[in-house]
Amino acid sequence: MSRHFHSIPALLLLLAMSPLAAAAAPEFLNSGKVLGGDLPFSEAVRHGDTLYLSGQVGITPRTMTLVAGGFRPEAMQLLANLRTILEANGRGTQDVIRCTVMLADMADWPAFNEIWRTVFQKPFPARTAIGVQALALGARVELECLASARP
Repeated sequence: MSRHFHSIPALLLLLAMSPLAAAAAPEFLNSGKVLGGDLPFSEAVRHGDTLYLSGQVGITPRTMTLVAGGFRPEAMQLLANLRTILEANGRGTQDVIRCTVMLADMADWPAFNEIWRTVFQKPFPARTAIGVQALALGARVELECLASARP
């Protein structure tokens, strides 16, 4: 018998005593200020010190309709929606840790960076941009973020 088997109970005890194990149950959050209707997901979920935000597209709040005008208006609206959800949960853009940007056309990346700088200032959150074939509702851009939920 290997001596590694003797350390498993100690490891399990340490894991059970860790802050992650003691974290409260997840809170499923819907402000009613952005998403409307009976959707099969929450605007955000708070678990421990992290706020997980669902992907946002540039919809007019409380509708499932993209704003008119193309990429720039959509990007501006999705960032406004993100701010609304953050504020509804006592957070702001300064609490955003990481985002994933999904673009239907990677040629829009420079334009998104310009718009991004109107909402986020240095130090910027970590970010990944990926090109995708299609997005919900025919959107041109979607943004998914994580934010700190520390008091």
